[in-house]
Amino acid sequence: MSAPATSVSPALLLDAFLDMLAAERGAARNTQDAYRRDLADYVDFLRGKRRHPGDATTEHLRAYLAALEARGMSRATVARRLSALRQFHKFLYVDRHRADDPTAALEGPRLARNAPGVMTIEEVDRLLATAREGIDDEKRPLRERMRAARFYALLETLYATGLRVSELVSLPKSAARARDPFIAIKGKGGRERLTPLTERAKRALSDYYKLLEAVSPALAKGPFLFPADSESGYLTRQAFARELKTLGVAAGLSAAQVHPHALRHAFASHLLQNGADLRVVQELLGHADIATTQIYTHVLDERMRAMVRDLHPLSDACSQAKK
Repeated sequence: MSAPATSVSPALLLDAFLDMLAAERGAARNTQDAYRRDLADYVDFLRGKRRHPGDATTEHLRAYLAALEARGMSRATVARRLSALRQFHKFLYVDRHRADDPTAALEGPRLARNAPGVMTIEEVDRLLATAREGIDDEKRPLRERMRAARFYALLETLYATGLRVSELVSLPKSAARARDPFIAIKGKGGRERLTPLTERAKRALSDYYKLLEAVSPALAKGPFLFPADSESGYLTRQAFARELKTLGVAAGLSAAQVHPHALRHAFASHLLQNGADLRVVQELLGHADIATTQIYTHVLDERMRAMVRDLHPLSDACSQAKK
């Protein structure tokens, strides 16, 4: 039997919870840091009430959620905090640090599961065409051509694979020389998956890497495909986002429409539009739970409605065709 939670400091309980996330669920460092921030805020709130996570009641939890809303946090943020609280208190209960789970009776804010704003195929084509401009212009300085080729390769690869941006920018240089139609990705929680790489993306990567070797042989010898002078040794997500916004404006797209995950969303939606199975898309995106992939089911709903409209013998479309 574990010691009562009130005899263990909240900091030690939080550390034990995070250790469990890392050991049993393979939670990445960024995920652990996010949980720590959220739960440390909760512990601070309880401290102000002279309470401990081991004896906090459902009413204390409700008061905390109300305080979050009073601080102006969005429903999505409150829902995320509640999810962290549920997991933390479930851990305390399962690990016998307390005899009950005070989150069991809690209801969170109702959220509409909206699919992300998705670029059309035509808009993606326009974005890629704009990125491709000037790469082969031998009158341009070689370094400028290399930077343009790098960004074009990033976009082609992202649209071809649906990678997370963090997975994309940290690709090993072997991805540019892969003969196989697949590349191995190590995603969230250390989970590995294979994702296909189109011939167009492979050409873009190969062309970029040749320019990189010409411009900076030293950088090209490093382990990463998109090396940069950064703490990680590769292009940062922030730098990618800035370049993408600039390119989006140049392509005539709105700044709100073009964001780091835009092509990942387009990848998933366009596959589903063209008949891909939801489970396959789940695997390609690296989602552990298909519920995460189901934000794209609006695409399936539209496709099914179109099938009924066009193929059902009693639909208006079929009736018109028979006349």
